[in-house]
Parts: sequence; structure tokens; C-alpha cells
Amino acid sequence: MNSPFNILNPASPAAAPAPEAHPRPDWLRVKFFGGDNYQELKRMMRTLGLNTVCESARCPNMGECWDHRTATFMILGEICTRACGFCAVPSGKPASAPDEDEPNRVAEAAERMGLRYAVVTSVNRDDEPDGGARIFARTIQEIRRRVPTCQVEVLIPDFRGDWDALAVVLDARPDVLNHNTETVPRLYREVRKGALYERSLDLLRRSKQTHPSVPTKTGLMLGLGEETQEVLDTMQDLAAQGTNILTLGQYLQPTRDHLPIVRYVHPDEFAEFKRRGEDMGFKHVESGPLVRSSYHAFEQTEAAAK
Repeated sequence: MNSPFNILNPASPAAAPAPEAHPRPDWLRVKFFGGDNYQELKRMMRTLGLNTVCESARCPNMGECWDHRTATFMILGEICTRACGFCAVPSGKPASAPDEDEPNRVAEAAERMGLRYAVVTSVNRDDEPDGGARIFARTIQEIRRRVPTCQVEVLIPDFRGDWDALAVVLDARPDVLNHNTETVPRLYREVRKGALYERSLDLLRRSKQTHPSVPTKTGLMLGLGEETQEVLDTMQDLAAQGTNILTLGQYLQPTRDHLPIVRYVHPDEFAEFKRRGEDMGFKHVESGPLVRSSYHAFEQTEAAAK
């Protein structure tokens, strides 16, 4: 059987599983950043009692982004009610209700950082009636109030299919509505526990239908064992929902307790997926080993608008 992602060399043999302890290829080596901007941003986040997905998800780009004074705010606490096989964010039952003052603190951080583009995501809060949608909406509004020139992208959960909750977020008019599909349908039960592939497609479709002026965005992780055609079929499904922006990146195992890496995907293969995605009609495709949903998010949105 051909290995996954054999777009450029269909005759190549199947790759052996590559656990995270295996040396990473050169194209996945990340330069460490720890300058004054990085340290200042870290102090600011702790002073304001804010969480970032950069830290919680152990993002490989955190040093670079923080050194350039950009960060993805993670609202609704630091405990996720789901335990996805790929994610390093702690899971369990949150001990308290969402912090009503959190939108104000996120907006203050955006103001102090002088942001022109803010990305706001969250843990899943399935314990809340609206999944935290109201806090998302207030965060958008507070950032706009304090920094009128700042664009706001939200990376939202699926709200368990509560489309009234989705409407609450969309009515606040984010500049980009992002919801990650993460993987192909066959791997959903293992990778995205508590999520449904069709539900994610429905969310993207409803977002575009009800608020067509708000760009929609989604992302996939590669290297979890998916086949090439599965990825292309999933991309086609996403394009059919009118999704504007697609991101594709390499899955990296955060700890040995998480799903193993099946293979490292070569940059040439990412480039081919980008070409295929553009042919499918996405306004912009960001595809590469270190690409993450919010990495260079402003540039992604600018490129999609052209």
C-alpha cells in the first residue's frame, strides 16, 4: 500500500510510525526566541491573569510570535471539557463559571500591545449552556471598544451544534470566523473526541449562509495516519461549504500520552496540497510543516482579501 501523502512520489513505500522522541527533520527545527518583547509579553499575560493557546498547546511558533508581540488569547479558563487525542490543553471539569471580567482584560492586553490583529480562541466549555458564546461576543466588543483599528479573528468550538450560540458570536461581527476541522472523517473518533465531522461542516456552512460578509477559516493537522485522497476529499468538503481560508500543518505530539506521529510530511507535499486547495477555490491556503491556525493570521486574512 502507498504511504499517506504520496502526491509527489506515489510509488514510495509506506513510512514507519515516527514517535515524537524520534529526531525531527531539518524542516521542523525551530529557532528559539527569548528577547525583551517575549519576556514583556509573558509578564503582561501573567499580570492580567490571561491564558494563551500558545503556551497551553505548546505551539512551536510561540517564541517567534511573542517576540513580534503577537499572541492568541485563550478565553473561558484553562480546563477543557473534552480530551482530544492531539491536544495538550488540560481536560476535566472546570471548577468555576467563565470569568465575566476576562473580556476586559483581553481588550486591555490588546491595547497595551498595540495590536492591529487579535486572535481569540477558547477551551471547550460544554458545561455552559451556550458553550461560552456570550463571552466570545463580549471579548470582540471590548477589543473593538478599546482598539477600534484592531481586527478580531475568533477560533471557536462547535458549541455542540447549538446554532443560537453560533449566532451570538457572529452577531458580534468578528473579522474572521475560524473553526478547525482538524482531521479527516475516518480519524474523528480517535482524534476529536466529542466532535462530529458533519457538525463542523454544518458550522462552517451556516456561518457563511447567515453572515456571508464574514470570512470563514478552518485548519487540518497532517501526519496522524490519513491517506492522501482522504485529505483531498476533506478539503473538497470544506471548499463546498464556502470556506475562504484553509491552513494545513504538521501534527506534533505534545507528550507521550497523546496520539503518536505516524509520519512527518515533507514541505514539497504541503506545497502540493496548497496548489490543490487553490484549484478547489479557497481564497487562501497556508500550508507547511510549522503552519498553525493563527500563525501569521493577519497575513492569511490579507491574502484572502486580494
